[in-house]
Amino acid sequence: MRARRQSNRLQALQRRSQELKLQVGSLLSESQLKEALDASKRRNIYQRCIQLKQAIDENKNALQKLNKADETAPIGNYNQKKEEEHSLLDKLTHQLQELAVSISRENITEIRALTEREEDNKSADEEEEAEEEDEEEEEEEESEEGGGEEEETEEEEEEKQENESHHQATSKEYIAVGDFTAQQAGDLTFKPYNKEEGQDTSEEEDSEEDVEVGDQTAGGEEVKQRTDSHWSAVQKAISEQINTVDVLTTMGAIPAGFRPSTLFQLLEEGNQFRASYFLQPELTPSQLAFRDLMWDAKTGTIRSRPSRVSFILTLWSCKMIPLPGTSIQVLSRHVRLCIFDGNKVLSNIHTVRATWQSKKPKTWTFSPQVTGILPCLLDGDCFIRSNSSSPDLGILFELGISYIRNSTGERGELSCGWVFLKLFDASGIPIPAKTYELFLNGGTPYEKGVEVDPSVSRRAYGSVFHQMMTMRRQPQLLVKLRSLNRRSRDLLSLLPETLIGSMCTIHLLIFYRQILGDVLLKDRTSMQSADLISNPVLATFPKLLEQPDMMDALRSSWAEKESTLKRSEKRDKEFLKAMFLLVYHDCVVPLLHSTLLPPFRWAEEETEAARWKVIADFLKQNQENGGALQALLSPDGVHEPFDISEQTYDLLGEIRKNVA
Repeated sequence: MRARRQSNRLQALQRRSQELKLQVGSLLSESQLKEALDASKRRNIYQRCIQLKQAIDENKNALQKLNKADETAPIGNYNQKKEEEHSLLDKLTHQLQELAVSISRENITEIRALTEREEDNKSADEEEEAEEEDEEEEEEEESEEGGGEEEETEEEEEEKQENESHHQATSKEYIAVGDFTAQQAGDLTFKPYNKEEGQDTSEEEDSEEDVEVGDQTAGGEEVKQRTDSHWSAVQKAISEQINTVDVLTTMGAIPAGFRPSTLFQLLEEGNQFRASYFLQPELTPSQLAFRDLMWDAKTGTIRSRPSRVSFILTLWSCKMIPLPGTSIQVLSRHVRLCIFDGNKVLSNIHTVRATWQSKKPKTWTFSPQVTGILPCLLDGDCFIRSNSSSPDLGILFELGISYIRNSTGERGELSCGWVFLKLFDASGIPIPAKTYELFLNGGTPYEKGVEVDPSVSRRAYGSVFHQMMTMRRQPQLLVKLRSLNRRSRDLLSLLPETLIGSMCTIHLLIFYRQILGDVLLKDRTSMQSADLISNPVLATFPKLLEQPDMMDALRSSWAEKESTLKRSEKRDKEFLKAMFLLVYHDCVVPLLHSTLLPPFRWAEEETEAARWKVIADFLKQNQENGGALQALLSPDGVHEPFDISEQTYDLLGEIRKNVA
């Protein structure tokens, strides 16, 4: 008799997936018999949901670890079959989540009714206790008139026992995870314990982990305290804003977990966290050559540079974000993100503005794959690059609002919560490319254990159902990590080793880097020369990264020009670069120095509208007149006085110096 052939590992997981599919289907069918679902059966279905979810997660883990080389026999379309299995497991997970939520909703009415009954019983008990106390008082008055020493002793013992039992019932200690100021009737103002005063904070050490849609947790790591002078300066600047935030919190205008924005303050400190800084080439430690800008003689352009971290991240939405009060007006809702190692910021700070609708006031959304006339500021598709070797490398997200106080006209920037998504596990393996649902923390990235809104505590007690409903009310950010295809990988490799930006502008950034290579590597007469270089594009392009509407103007003008090119012209890199230079001189150079264009100001609606009108009118004139020459020569086009910095690129002033 022939021995049974051992099946492939992938086939075994496929069979297990089919078994799970049948079990999920059976559970869904059973749950549809709603008339037969009493409380105990609903609990049973919910528990089975949890068990099936765990089984699916185990299959996902096993599937993730599979390699084609580990199979006992060759399998055709191996990667495609793995993807299909992963999609099936994701679908089953989604079905279980929907079922669990449905079961939970059916329990809400029952729980509310139970709570009301408990409150009614509690009120009745209190009335009985009050009547008993009145009777006891009357008896005590009688005993005082004629009672003996023995009765007094018995009453003292009873009173002592009552006090002890009352103390045991009410002497539970609770550790506050953050300061809270009473916001409405019935609230209790409290402060957390302080370690410096010798008080016990052991319970505060429990940290909550961020949740992802999948098989692992991401984030939640302890953030180390900053001690360097730069953070001290930022901390000082933030502390100066605390008084305003305390006032707003006390007024009930903002939740207790809101803070002055840390990342906004870093941006205000200087240019070292701006994209314009990280776009510049970096010198080697010897200061004699470029570290991340090299020439490829074979291809006649800059050499591609792989990076340890290189992927695309999509911002989907923010859910259950607490609303500020009516005493402040929100000017902008946005997410700021950067590369972070738990201790310091290692990249530029990139900002994506969210869209918001009054009918869903606690939800923020983003616009993936911005095209056409949509502003790049709304682009939820971001490229992420970093070559840091830190084992704790990750992405720090900070949700923020720009606001103005109605009573004083004071402007400010608040953090509505933050989260840290670690990009590598303890073994140094990158986390998988998929969707992550991340729970937000309150306070600043250098605080621990603060909740965004303490009135909706993250600490859930009781049944699994109560815990699930508590977690569903938590502020959260939904993001997706996407792996790169060959074309995207080739594009990103032409950018600096560390940079975060919008996908809709990546082709413009690559043009700039290629022009940098031409000027600094190919055409420079001496590599030792540090003279000023006459080149308006190199001199002004970095400014566009801090003025997104100007980047939109260039993006729109280039798209219009590119649509007129022939297919053969689009394949000619040198021709494309020449056309880009013409478009840049026709569009950006005149606009940047026009007195009609108001200075860029963040989150000022009137200024943003005025700037866009000037930009739109200028682009329309260019289109009608076939270029900017007429606008430049027109007496109506007044420009700022000429400055040499408009035309010259200062090599020593712009490049980044590696001090490692």
